[in-house]
Formats: sequence, C-alpha cells, structure tokens
Amino acid sequence: MLAIINVVLPVFALISLGYLAVRWRLFPSEGVRGLVQFVNNFATPCLLFSAMTTADFRTTFNLGVIVPFYVGAIASFVIGSIVAVRVFRNRPGEGVSSGFAAMFTNTVLIGIPILHRAYGETALTVAFSIIAFHASVLITLGMLTMELVRRDGAPIHKALGVASVRIISNPLLWGIVLGVAANMFELVLVEPVDAFITMMAAAVTPAALFGLGGALNEYRLQENWGQSLTMALLKLVLQPTIAWVLMVPILNVDHEYARYGILLAAMPSGINAYVFATYYNRGVNIATNTVLISTVLSVLTVSFWLYVLGL
Repeated sequence: MLAIINVVLPVFALISLGYLAVRWRLFPSEGVRGLVQFVNNFATPCLLFSAMTTADFRTTFNLGVIVPFYVGAIASFVIGSIVAVRVFRNRPGEGVSSGFAAMFTNTVLIGIPILHRAYGETALTVAFSIIAFHASVLITLGMLTMELVRRDGAPIHKALGVASVRIISNPLLWGIVLGVAANMFELVLVEPVDAFITMMAAAVTPAALFGLGGALNEYRLQENWGQSLTMALLKLVLQPTIAWVLMVPILNVDHEYARYGILLAAMPSGINAYVFATYYNRGVNIATNTVLISTVLSVLTVSFWLYVLGL
C-alpha cells in the first residue's frame, strides 16, 4: 500500500497545486491553456520521439495489449451512448458526446506520469504504441458517429476530411513517426540535439499535471452530475475491466506488458472530451462534469488498479 501511495500521491499533489494556484490567483488562469498546449504540442512529442528512437518494436507494438485497450474504449463509447439516450433521455447527438467522454482517455496529462512513476521507462514504450493511434482512431470514430446521428449532420466526407486534418496535424503523431524513422535508420543525434530533446521531455510530467490542475478550475459540477458520474464510472471501471478480461484470462498476455495497457485504460476522461463536445455543441455540461468527476475519482480507482496489477 505504501508503494501505491508513493506512486499516486506526488501525481495528484501536482494536480492539486495547479488547481489551488489558479484558484488562489497565484498563477494566471489565461496561462493554463498555453501551458497545456506547450505540453501537447512541444514537450510530449519530444518525449515520444525519444522513446521511439530506442524502442524494441517486437515488444512495443504488442497487439495483445493494443487491441484489448481499444475494444474496451469502443465498448465504453457504445454503452455510454446507449445509456445516455435510453436511460437519461438525451438526444442522439448528446448521447454520442456522453459516450465519447466515457471512451476518451487522458493518456498524456495523467497516464504518462503515473505509468512512469509506477513502472519506469519500459512502460512508456508500450503505452506510446497505444497513444500513437489514440486520438486519431477515437476522434475519427466519434466524429463519424456524430455526423451519422445528429439531424443537422454534415456529409460523411466532410467529417472524414476534418478528421484527416486533425490526424495529420497532430504533433503527438509526428513525434512518434519521426522517432520510429530514427529508430529504423539507426539515427544518432548529435549531443546538443539529444540534450535539447531530453530537456523538453523532462518538462512533460510537472507541466502536464500542473496545467491539468489549473484547467480543472474551468469546470463546475452542474445539474447533470448523475449522468456524468455514470459516464465517469464507465471510463474508470468498465473500460479497464474489459481490457483486463481480454488480456489476462483470454489472451494470456505476459503480465509485465498487460498491466501497462490496463492501467492506461483506467485513467480518467481526457480534456478532448470537452473539446469534442464544444466542437459540436452537444452535451457540453455532461462532458465537462465527466472530466471533472473522473479526474477526482481516479485517485481511488487508479490506486485500486495499481493494487490489483501490482507494482
């Protein structure tokens, strides 16, 4: 138990520091967006590039880990959307937005720091094989579904075009692609370049967690907390449980690698759930509350999964 506390406490302490710093006006709220953009667009791509240059692709791209992760995510999306429409009487577009919040994982701002503290560098190379497809696959799925169900939906080819632009312009994907290319061609970086990338990569954890904490000040628990709590539980409980069932009893994936994918699936809803909802103006309050509730509850659920999976 002490080992779990040692992993979880510093992570959520940094999130709390960011929240309180903005709440008490010790850090400007307008600076939070820039900090998160720095993490997503600059620091994390450097971290991904660095990890891919030294990765052993025979173990990194493990389909026994990748496929169950995405099966769990898509199942949460489908179930969340159906529950939102049938149980909470949402309109179809709002249901898709709710399901997206139950599906999309905070892989970068929380997932990477916790995996790194729990299992070290080895866990990150496996996690990056999931992150490589995460935004592109799930955002495309969400956009296509939204365009199919909302009454004022745009043509499918337009949705595909927007999704393609988002994928191609994603700095995280470029960090992975360039890192894989450097690995394949055995590129050796000169010392100043290697030092630059190392320094940028080192900024990911503190900046990501502080920025996430600051961003939580923008969210307020509103009247849809019951539905948001349901979506949060689908994200925190159902999604990693499906991943565990597929990886462990069914596929018998090596425990060392399975736990990386399962723990990543157990992370809370990512901020992109809010971005997705605002883009379509569907279920914004529900997405917002789901991010907030799942982030707070993940203190307990992540600790539970660390106990189950072992350190």
